[in-house]
Amino acid sequence: MSDDLKCYSMDVEGLNVNYGQTPVLWDISFQIPKGLLVGIIGPNGAGKSTLLKSALGLVKPLSGKIDLLGEPISSCTRQKIAYVPQRGSVDWDFPITALEVVLMGRFGRLGLFRRPRKADREAALQALDLVGMSSFADRQIGQLSGGQQQRLFIARSFVQNADLLLLDEPFAGVDLATEKSIINLLRAKKEEGKTVFVVHHDLPTVEEYFDWVILLNTRLVVCGPVKQVFTRENLAQAFGKNQGLFDEAAVLTAKSVSGIL
Repeated sequence: MSDDLKCYSMDVEGLNVNYGQTPVLWDISFQIPKGLLVGIIGPNGAGKSTLLKSALGLVKPLSGKIDLLGEPISSCTRQKIAYVPQRGSVDWDFPITALEVVLMGRFGRLGLFRRPRKADREAALQALDLVGMSSFADRQIGQLSGGQQQRLFIARSFVQNADLLLLDEPFAGVDLATEKSIINLLRAKKEEGKTVFVVHHDLPTVEEYFDWVILLNTRLVVCGPVKQVFTRENLAQAFGKNQGLFDEAAVLTAKSVSGIL
């Protein structure tokens, strides 16, 4: 592995993923440097969540490869990667407390048959406190609000102390105050040298939140620094000129991007 490749948080080459006979990702290639807050943007069905699942090895591609932190996903230590799934994919009726969920982030360090130590419990409590959830440590997860549930899984990713964080729609169903709190926590992780990938839908906040953008619609539309690639033309390719969502995005982008439109 060359030193150049080691500087990338994610290196994707020729990635093709199908669900049955339906192409979901087609011929995707890009490289993302380390230490960035990266937004994954595109319309519904564009393959955003599939990209994360492919990076995690949860979805097997037809062809192509993904390297994470300079290593193939098959050999990249799970301890280095933290994943926050969509809230709708979690069984919130499962009889487990908030603290127990966060402690799961330490299991990669413990192994299968070791019990959490006092230090692990303290780290989990600190992570809950960081996301404003310490008073809910003993609450069953289904008794939490949507925003609390999102912050809970973010705490789990933090206690893992991973170098790469993958978050699938962490702002879905949360209020604005919670969203701002979450993005500030993610910025703090970036300042620690972590790389954060976020599947995101709210186009007006893209420039405010992210350093880089991956703009997808089955194929890669563009990937690069937000100030350079988040343009009307690229949004048109991703969302289609006749869609109301694109029209709204174009107006908002025209107001916020200087020297491009």
